Amino acid sequence: MGNPNAGKTSLFNALTGSNQKVGNYPGVTVERVSGWMEIDGVKVEVLDVPGLYSLSAISTDEEVAVGAISGADGHPDLVVYVLDASNLERNLFLFSQLSDTGLNVIVALTLIDVVHRESADIDLVALTKHLGCEVVPVVAHKGEGLGELRDAIARGIEDPRELELDVGFPKVVTDAADRVVEKVNRWGVDLKPREARCVLLDEHCSTGDRFREIPELWQVVEEERKVVFGHSVQAKTVDAQARYAWSSRVKKDSYLPPSVPRGRTKTDLVDAVLTHRLFGVVVFLAIMYVVFQSIYTLATPFMDLIDTGKNLLADWVGTALAPMPTVRSLVVDGVIEGIGSVLVFLPQIMILFFFISVLEGTGYLARAAFLMDRLLGWCGLNGRAFIPLLSSYACAVPGVMAARVMPDQRSRMMTILVAPLMSCSARLPVYVLLIGAVIEPRYGPVWAGACLFLMHFVGLAVAIPVVLVLNKGVFKGKRLPFMMELPKYQWPRWRDVGLTVFSRAKVFLSTAGTIIFAMTVVIWALLYFPRGDEARYRKEYLAKSGVAAAKADPVALEHYFEMRQREDSVLGRFGRAIEPAFVPAGFDWRITTAILAAFPAREVVVPAMGILFGEGRDTDEESPTLRTSIQKAKWPDGRPLMTPWTSASLMVFFALCCQCTATLAAIKRETNSWKWAAFAFTYMTVLAYIVSVGIQQLGRLFG
Repeated sequence: MGNPNAGKTSLFNALTGSNQKVGNYPGVTVERVSGWMEIDGVKVEVLDVPGLYSLSAISTDEEVAVGAISGADGHPDLVVYVLDASNLERNLFLFSQLSDTGLNVIVALTLIDVVHRESADIDLVALTKHLGCEVVPVVAHKGEGLGELRDAIARGIEDPRELELDVGFPKVVTDAADRVVEKVNRWGVDLKPREARCVLLDEHCSTGDRFREIPELWQVVEEERKVVFGHSVQAKTVDAQARYAWSSRVKKDSYLPPSVPRGRTKTDLVDAVLTHRLFGVVVFLAIMYVVFQSIYTLATPFMDLIDTGKNLLADWVGTALAPMPTVRSLVVDGVIEGIGSVLVFLPQIMILFFFISVLEGTGYLARAAFLMDRLLGWCGLNGRAFIPLLSSYACAVPGVMAARVMPDQRSRMMTILVAPLMSCSARLPVYVLLIGAVIEPRYGPVWAGACLFLMHFVGLAVAIPVVLVLNKGVFKGKRLPFMMELPKYQWPRWRDVGLTVFSRAKVFLSTAGTIIFAMTVVIWALLYFPRGDEARYRKEYLAKSGVAAAKADPVALEHYFEMRQREDSVLGRFGRAIEPAFVPAGFDWRITTAILAAFPAREVVVPAMGILFGEGRDTDEESPTLRTSIQKAKWPDGRPLMTPWTSASLMVFFALCCQCTATLAAIKRETNSWKWAAFAFTYMTVLAYIVSVGIQQLGRLFG
């Protein structure tokens, strides 16, 4: 454990490698990242808890971190405290609090290479003497010190020792703690002086929970607190002053500053541009444009490769199962299509997470949050909301969960309710498909990339007025100030980037993949049954085409059979029944049916459109066959179905509509109420419909 940006995750990755699993802590939706390593042939579990500055937890993730060491889920055998050598004084505050827990602790001194680059150094002997435990300097990304750290972990587990520090609290406080211990121990309660001092100075500390369960014991503490502090609220001030004074003494004795005083650092010079109120925004938009343009262009070769492999497999299986048409359709159009539609998303998602991980690793994301504070502050949030909103660009579920970093319930609720508006990676295939089918052929690749870039800002542009309305109505209140540490710039740790991309891809395949596969098979069944009368379809075709039966084109006849079968299927009939409601938005029954099929998970829409537009297995967003079918699709009166205005209407609908059961479930878990999940679904769906209709009607007005 340790402060944010102290290098915990890099060290965790270096110790555990790919032996990691991602889950949730019991009772909450805070992500629980654990791994394991072997020490002398024994497998040891390693838990990476969220970063925090103090054991006085405020947000949910801080509560989880405190619970991990307080025994809520069993006491750890050893705590490896990750101490940032370049920020000793600040990091030592939390360490001093850790000494109150009586846990077995060793210190991993990280970022020592940063200290050396600044021509400074750390006196390890003096630091070890002050901290009272083993201190091991490590540079995780270079592998330096990892062997020594593993040996220290083995010694710490084999020979556990309680961490004890003499922070130097005022005598009046230590005397009061001794009196509490004396009184309480008479009643058979085992209480140590450090625990008594902790609860005197901070009634919300974990030790205080024991007293609240026994009113008589809590009364003893309250009496002593009044003796020491009277009726003022200076207890926490005394606690903080003592700890920071101790931290300052430790730094003075342990930190060896450079012989020549430093001027402005490189970080200061770069921040002068990147955090500038004008140039910083320009750079931010340029970076985001490059990211989304790269997603569109870099993923194409890999998606084409996956598409080719899927089609080859489908052709081979289709030929082998030709004598069994129903089984053939199930396997080719259901199973293979389901698997292919999952795999084809991978390049986009991996590239997106790659860029997010790189930007986070360099320290730029904290600057982006600083820039966004001015924009978000206008509507009632602060820059801290940028992290959940950015996380939602990958997936709304972690974005909703990340709202736990918000400092108060009001801003947390508003962040949760607008996070699903951000353009998650599941929307990306819809954009790629429609831009590739309609925008790029007419306006070229530059405008196609620009369109993709703009689509990713539609949700943010709508989220701002939505938050403004929520702030003035449902969650009326005062905006809290925004404070955030800006870490030093550094090169991203490529190993950490790779592990992040790998783990997120694995999570996608194991969670979203199963949903997509299952829903694709269900859609196939709803479009395949009941089977229509081919003789009747044949008569209809011959009557409409005006050709003799002997001269009928077999391929055209087969396509007509498939089209009529889809229209008469369960899903086709339902789509036609509600088509009039979506015609104002420019959607026919096929698009409407695909939208309905995608409500459980929007990833389903591309394979659903492939089946509905008659392309069967060739149904990914890069498929030229599906693109051609969409380009050629027409209304019954012969008008083109997918015009630029219709494609814009459909993309905006998917950008704003809440089509994700996993997101709704996450909102329910985070708010502990289905009411807010239903509210999010309703307002987003209604908003998507209204805006889509407006775009289509505007298109008709201007031709």
